[in-house]
Amino acid sequence: MKVIIQTAIIISSSLVISGCTTLSRTEKATLQELESYGVNASEIQVKHPAAAAALNVLPGFGNFYLAAGTDESSQWMYGFLNLLAWPVSVVWGVPEAAIDATIINKKETVNYYTFDRIGKKEFAKLVAGVTPPVQAESEIETSTREKRDRQ
Repeated sequence: MKVIIQTAIIISSSLVISGCTTLSRTEKATLQELESYGVNASEIQVKHPAAAAALNVLPGFGNFYLAAGTDESSQWMYGFLNLLAWPVSVVWGVPEAAIDATIINKKETVNYYTFDRIGKKEFAKLVAGVTPPVQAESEIETSTREKRDRQ
């Protein structure tokens, strides 16, 4: 009996820890650049966080919703594991699905502006239409001093 309880604790702990989709370092940097040009991080919305959370009240359905039509194949596994751990999985499954949907939307926004032909053109227009950011006073003083030193 003790072994079964320990196994259940290990499985539920691994579900809680592993059940999150993340952004890579490159995706985070691209998102920061896009946001600097006024693009909303979740502009391209392929999955709705509220729908994913509501569906995860049922065993794993929110994860199956997130996996369908996206490159997030790990969501199929999370959904199956939530199905096995139901009804306890509702505790972590509902917020996890909402967070994962938001992250999937951010990934899709990055992919649109990075790889899609139309998205690339839109981003080029944004870059061309934005004036360079105002330099901080310390940068202006430094560049003025450097110019003076060169003369």
